[in-house]
Amino acid sequence: MSTVKFTEEHEWIKVEGDTGTVGITPYAQEQLGDVVYVELPAVGKQVEKGKEMAVVESVKAASEVYAPVSGSVVAVNDKLAGEPATVNAEPMAGGWFVKIKLSKPDELNGLMDQAAYDKYVKGLH
Repeated sequence: MSTVKFTEEHEWIKVEGDTGTVGITPYAQEQLGDVVYVELPAVGKQVEKGKEMAVVESVKAASEVYAPVSGSVVAVNDKLAGEPATVNAEPMAGGWFVKIKLSKPDELNGLMDQAAYDKYVKGLH
């Protein structure tokens, strides 16, 4: 069974076993507008919860993408280099950024579930 959790910085992580797939939420991509460039970390890079791990640029702005958990990058979505608009079209599916092997699975406990995230986003308006 997989679980999806969310951060206050609008990243999501879908955890399966000891690996999490990470991307930005539909809300985040709507705020950014048309994504034109994505800079991803190298496979093998160690990332730390709450620290910058990637950059996404849109026609409006550049924004950091923060690691929702600590661990090592085991895969990156190479498709985004040639098709960054995938982030807009499929933010929770084909527009994922990286897969992280979790080094501290307990960090997931501090993240929001879908209901809590939806409530959080409503509070931003």
